[in-house]
Amino acid sequence: MYTASSARYSTLPYHRCGQSGLLLPAVSLGFWHNFGDTAHFETMKQLCFTAFDHGITHFDLANNYGPAPGSAEKNLGRILKDNFRPYRDELIISTKAGYEMWDGPYGNWGSRKYLLASLDQSLERLGLDYVDIFYHHRMDPNTPLEETMGALEQAVRSGKALYAGLSNYDGPTLEKACAILTERHVPFVLNQNRYSIFDRTIEKNGLKETANRLGKGIIAFSPLAQGLLTDRYLHGIPEDSRIRTDGRFLKESTLTEEKLEQIRALNAIAAARGQTLAEMALAWILKDGQVTSVLIGASRPEQILDDLKALDNTTFTPDELRAIDAASGF
Repeated sequence: MYTASSARYSTLPYHRCGQSGLLLPAVSLGFWHNFGDTAHFETMKQLCFTAFDHGITHFDLANNYGPAPGSAEKNLGRILKDNFRPYRDELIISTKAGYEMWDGPYGNWGSRKYLLASLDQSLERLGLDYVDIFYHHRMDPNTPLEETMGALEQAVRSGKALYAGLSNYDGPTLEKACAILTERHVPFVLNQNRYSIFDRTIEKNGLKETANRLGKGIIAFSPLAQGLLTDRYLHGIPEDSRIRTDGRFLKESTLTEEKLEQIRALNAIAAARGQTLAEMALAWILKDGQVTSVLIGASRPEQILDDLKALDNTTFTPDELRAIDAASGF
């Protein structure tokens, strides 16, 4: 039986989700990759142990994480049952629904039918009575926003989720959703969106400004741009890289000579700061206090420990910020 480190709360700062009472660690562990049935179960366990031993109390999932869809929740359910039962009240477990999960018209998007059925399935796979945060995973252009928000309300009122979250929303839609949830007294606390030095969509679409104005938290996923913001591709494409082994998300066409030059320029800025490129990229997300937590993925426990080093320096000079903007094309 796993016994957590007694020093687990001495590593990380914890940030409040907007104006709510919920605190999240500055770094959270994402289960998008490396927790499906193609991964080694013992490695999954060690990733969870290393994270929690260093204060990462938040494990982030979705119904379709795998592969196969649902397998990340199933595998974490085994780990929770066998190793984390004494620590359930120290953990934040989040999951989502919004992308295609099963065949037919009721297994996708944002209907009440889909969201509440998906939550029940997630809880069964996880072996839990409730999740701490239940997100709608993406905006649905065809379902009334009132219906989708009503499903989140029902999830909370039923006790199957403690808080509601929104993922991949833009600023205007977030504002409308927040008004509905506020009127219905639903504890909506967190927005999850892609954010990195290379992807600043939440600055352009108003999400970052709106979330902070409304007092809602932000958690950033893909902070390393699928590995581009690491030293992985400084000298080309390794044969064992994700581009070579799994081209679903990061395409070889992405790694143009211009992109390589940007990566090398950013790496030089990081080196001058005494950081690796990955450490600087994570620190950059947290630099202004407007992002509650940054989601990391890992295939080895050592990667988690390396990523935590980013918290040693999250302060940037104006010159460094201008240099990063110039190097990344912003």
